[in-house]
Amino acid sequence: MAAATAAARLQAGTRQAPALWQMRWLLLVLVAVAEAEQQVPLVLWSSDRDLWGPAANTHEGHITSDMQLSTYLDPALELGPRNVLLFLQDKLSIEDFTAYGGVFGNKQDSAFSNLENALDLAPSSLVLPAVDWYAVSTLTTYLQEKLGASPLHVDLATLRELRLNASLPALLLIRLPYTASSGLMAPREVLTGNDEVIGQVLSTLKSEDVPYTAALTAVRPSRVARDVAMVTGGLGRQLLQKQTVSAVVHPPVSYNDTAPRILFWAQNFSVAYGNHWEDLTSLTFGVQDLNLTGSFWNDSVARLSLTYEQLFGTTVTFRFILANRFYPVSARHWFTMERLEIHSNGSVTYFNASQVTGPSIYSFHCEYVSCLGKNGDLLVPRVRPSLWQMTLQHFQIQAFNVTGEQFSYASDCAGFFSPGIWMGLLTSLFMLFIFTYGLHMILSLKTMDRFDDHKGPTISLTQIV
Repeated sequence: MAAATAAARLQAGTRQAPALWQMRWLLLVLVAVAEAEQQVPLVLWSSDRDLWGPAANTHEGHITSDMQLSTYLDPALELGPRNVLLFLQDKLSIEDFTAYGGVFGNKQDSAFSNLENALDLAPSSLVLPAVDWYAVSTLTTYLQEKLGASPLHVDLATLRELRLNASLPALLLIRLPYTASSGLMAPREVLTGNDEVIGQVLSTLKSEDVPYTAALTAVRPSRVARDVAMVTGGLGRQLLQKQTVSAVVHPPVSYNDTAPRILFWAQNFSVAYGNHWEDLTSLTFGVQDLNLTGSFWNDSVARLSLTYEQLFGTTVTFRFILANRFYPVSARHWFTMERLEIHSNGSVTYFNASQVTGPSIYSFHCEYVSCLGKNGDLLVPRVRPSLWQMTLQHFQIQAFNVTGEQFSYASDCAGFFSPGIWMGLLTSLFMLFIFTYGLHMILSLKTMDRFDDHKGPTISLTQIV
């Protein structure tokens, strides 16, 4: 009996072994993939020049290992300043810069304004989007060995009391918090606060005229990669999974004379002649040699001229003409796009665009600026029917009070009262009218003030003829 029991247990163990092995193999795969996805960004900048050459820029998707990171840091530590600042967050991912950084038209809302300004003004800078977590975890120790100085944990108050020497090495470690979910503050507010700390630290060093090399990174990423959760679904699903393609953000067209004067941007810029459509987006935005001949600007009139060679077999010029006027009623200047002109083969086609308007201190934005009725019909041809058609998707333009190469606050073409809001208001007013009428009828009811008394004379009601 004992032998039979032992044999049964042995057979059960033999059946369970493959299952246990598969579970262990799956756990190992999950751990390996999770470790491979542990990458954080690393941003480096310095007050010295020529510390990182153009060859140091890595291609998209590349993960920087610890050995590669040392090749980037060694020249900066040997030839650059001896004062090193390490801004270390608990969590940070490249997606944080995408979600909370500045884009065209909204740079004033960026949570990294001081960091962006520091990178723009720094003589040397290097951005590594994905660095292996192991390389970052040993970064403090690596810097300590290279500089021969122990890391000093400092805050703003301590930093103001320190007296740094350009000849003596110093490793200053500044911890920055990050709250992604359960904190009382939103991630944007926390990142903005961290950016303010970076700005104040750099201002302190600038006031003391101390050369430095700074780095911003994190211990671990703040976001989990989407592909890790798909491992349990099998490799076949990963191969068949359709990868989402991120939208490419093009820089705006900028006309400059002594300073940026006119900014123009659209997510899609398409033109048709005789029902034959051409997409001009890639030929307009991000093009260094875009032909802006004929553009003009002053305080009251602006003209942006875009010329394309061999478009529909000829040279075509598009001219956006805007005017700036003062209106005493509103006590401010307003700009209006007077017209859009299309010049080709010696002829000119005019489109009225007077609905493109707004305060001159703002830019103008509209989801669709088109001559097609289904897209709003903001461009109205003077002569109908017109052989030319145009559609601008997510159109934005500013021709007055331009500061730098970024748009001001946008005055949007979308009205406050949409059809849905009007329907809701009318329905509510109709229901309110019914309720008021019913309440008035109830309040108008009158009770009898005389009653029949069986001991007295009978009440006689006079018939009203």
